[in-house]
Amino acid sequence: MAAAVADNPDPYKAPEPYAPPPPPPPPAYKAPAPYKAPAPYKAPAPYAPPPRAYKPSPYKEEKLPPQPFAYEYGVRDEYTGADFTKQEEQDAYGNLNGEYRVNLPDGRVQIVSYQATAEGFVADVRYEGEAQYPPAPKGGYGPYEPPKYAPKPKYAPAPPKYAPPPPPPPKYAPAPHSA
Repeated sequence: MAAAVADNPDPYKAPEPYAPPPPPPPPAYKAPAPYKAPAPYKAPAPYAPPPRAYKPSPYKEEKLPPQPFAYEYGVRDEYTGADFTKQEEQDAYGNLNGEYRVNLPDGRVQIVSYQATAEGFVADVRYEGEAQYPPAPKGGYGPYEPPKYAPKPKYAPAPPKYAPPPPPPPKYAPAPHSA
């Protein structure tokens, strides 16, 4: 301790207060150029077909007056029971009148008479005859009963047939060699 006192001329003097080191110097670099935005996007002109090199045809479809007509057809087949007819006619003013007949499965005949004019379409549906249904079976139809199913038969493989194993193949050895 005597050496520490000898190095310090005034052992009772307080040390200097702590001071932070000075700040470092500012960095030495070149600042970048200011940002320059690119030119705004300009969309190309929309596609347009080239102008026509010709003029449209001056042809206009002429409105033809109504063409009067009349037709009729029918089928009557006694063997199959097919029996239907149709007749239709149109006058010079475009008014259409017609009628068709169809045999229905229940025995009636459906008759449809129609008229189509400039005011619209009007149909009149009529029936001739009375619906006929086959008689119910004796005792009625009764409640529905699903079909009865029998269980599937079980199949087992046939028992193997016993057969003795085949005899081993003969062993051949070379004949003894005499010298």
